[in-house]
Amino acid sequence: MTAMDKIVYRPARNELAYTFGGRMPVAHLRSGDMLQVFTEDCFGGLVRGPADPPSQRCRMPYLNPVSGPFFVEDAEPGDTLAVHICAIVPARDWGVSTTFPHFGALTSTTHTATLQPPLEERVWVYRIDQRAGTVQFAATDSDHSIDLPLDPMIGTIGVAPGGFEARTSIVGDTHGGNLDTPQVRAGTTVYLGVNVHGAMLALGDAHARQGEGEACGTGVEIAATTTLIVDVIKGEPTSWPRLETDTSIMSVGCARPLEDAYRIAHHDLVGWTSRLTGLHVLDAYQLVSQIGRAPIGNVCDPNYTVLATADKALLPAAAAPYNGTHDRLRQLTAAQQEGSR
Repeated sequence: MTAMDKIVYRPARNELAYTFGGRMPVAHLRSGDMLQVFTEDCFGGLVRGPADPPSQRCRMPYLNPVSGPFFVEDAEPGDTLAVHICAIVPARDWGVSTTFPHFGALTSTTHTATLQPPLEERVWVYRIDQRAGTVQFAATDSDHSIDLPLDPMIGTIGVAPGGFEARTSIVGDTHGGNLDTPQVRAGTTVYLGVNVHGAMLALGDAHARQGEGEACGTGVEIAATTTLIVDVIKGEPTSWPRLETDTSIMSVGCARPLEDAYRIAHHDLVGWTSRLTGLHVLDAYQLVSQIGRAPIGNVCDPNYTVLATADKALLPAAAAPYNGTHDRLRQLTAAQQEGSR
């Protein structure tokens, strides 16, 4: 791969999308192509400080914009689209987080209606120092501040759903979407089941960092430039989104209530572990029960997100997931980075 293979896309504001499905592609990609794409923050860049409360600056359904969709040639229903995240770079030296009425895990919501007043709306501005690798939290009613590690992630990534559906970009489901897990960071490969011709990949909603669960409903929301490589895995379906890193495999479940998201993720990981290792499904179930972890993506969106994750080193004689796609894409990334120096 050479630098000439890199495709760069920066959408105009009127080109941002708010759904997965239901839109024409903005560009075409092929397996092995590298894409560098600019994405806006979940507020579309409209919330910049305390004078910009989201309830006044933003309106539904124009929240959580994504860039795309990108048509991936040769991707057909029944295939899997592999998306390797090469780099996520904040596009500005600031990010924001908020509380606002009827949103978040610790307040009344439209799904959990109670009589007490909603939480106060408030905006926190985080200063980002890329050279130092820090994100500065500053309290709003005291002088307390602390530098947190910069750990960029993609909150929303997915493909078009099947059945001619268009799903809002704030929902996570089988097609991907608003997963909001910090595990979708540089070095991770995301596997998405293809539902329509061309897959129609889209992404956005980057965070400078986020705690597991995204308790208040927002991470440190940023605009970002993300570099990724796509690859089509022919004839191998993927029912729910999966992630792979150098050390772990992860299955994603999205649902309400939270225990159903947990069950979906673990059902998929047990089956995946059984196929990779040759273990009987009950042996795989027992093994996952003892080695697994279950980080929560979010408990605020229309569907909650839970991951089931296992360390590769603890899977006996496991085959390489998707025939070594993650390792191959990681090597392509390293070759591209070396060639651009």
